[in-house]
Amino acid sequence: MQFRLAQHSELPQIVHIYNEIIPSRLATADLEPVSVADREAWFNSFTQTHPLWVILNDAQEIIGWVGLEPFYGRPAYEHTAEISIYIDEKGRHQGVGTAAISFVEQQVKQLGISAIVCYIFGHNQPSLKLFEKFNYQEWGRLPRVAELDGQQRDLVIMGKRYDEEQ
Repeated sequence: MQFRLAQHSELPQIVHIYNEIIPSRLATADLEPVSVADREAWFNSFTQTHPLWVILNDAQEIIGWVGLEPFYGRPAYEHTAEISIYIDEKGRHQGVGTAAISFVEQQVKQLGISAIVCYIFGHNQPSLKLFEKFNYQEWGRLPRVAELDGQQRDLVIMGKRYDEEQ
């Protein structure tokens, strides 16, 4: 498995992977597929300090992506990032999520990131367990803030500080 910075030409595959998970109602509050055009500004918002990486399998196929987005978009939060991980159907349950977090943890110091947060639906047990495995803690819970197919769902805010471990 390899990680490398995403290229604009890969945006259609990145969007495809994102859209795959929408029907599950597990990992995104989008209810309908998004288009490549919808994601142009999002893609262009990634920087050297808040990058987007694609995840490649041994055949050099994109099987997922992981991004560190600026948290809350204000200067005082520049050392905090929001992590997102999305894995292609054919790459799930093969340790890709674990590898993605391990990879990101190796990058935080050189990126100047001191804390990472993630937003996970309370019913998304696989993602909650994945981040707990890396000692992310629940920093907050927003009860029933999302409605997915008529069901109200909690949003769990998980986080981890990295400056305390260095």
